[in-house]
Order: sequence, then structure tokens, then C-alpha cells
Amino acid sequence: MSEALINRLVEFAESGNQQKICIHQETHQGWIMEISEDALLISTGYADKSGKDVWIKFEDLAQAQLYFWDNQLDQWQLFTL
Repeated sequence: MSEALINRLVEFAESGNQQKICIHQETHQGWIMEISEDALLISTGYADKSGKDVWIKFEDLAQAQLYFWDNQLDQWQLFTL
């Protein structure tokens, strides 16, 4: 994985109040908790019982749509890698 990709993923993780990843006909909305060498971890839900942690491989992100919640505009904004 390139350093440029890591930097963009860190920027995505720090963008907005929450992040949303739409991939394989599923939507994962929450917070990016970790970025490893080949995947990122998004934690969804508001409580341990209703939320879950999902690892998404970088190779799958090529087909994903990434969004972050923009507090100033009160809407989801598209994020491009």
C-alpha cells in the first residue's frame, strides 16, 4: 500500500463527524477506528449491543463510495481517494 493512500485514508477518518462506506450493496456508517497495512476498521452503531466493527480491505475500497458528515452543511459529502 502506498503512503499516499494511507494519508488519504487518514484524511477520510478525520473528515466530518462520522464516515459512511457504501460497498457490496451494504452501508457501514460510523467512525474509522483503525487503519492497518491492508484494511480499515469502521465501528458502527451507538452501543456495544447494537453496533459492530467491520474490517474493509483496501482492495475493496476501489469499488466503494466514501462519505463523511459535514456539520456545517448538515449533509453527507462524497470523499474521493
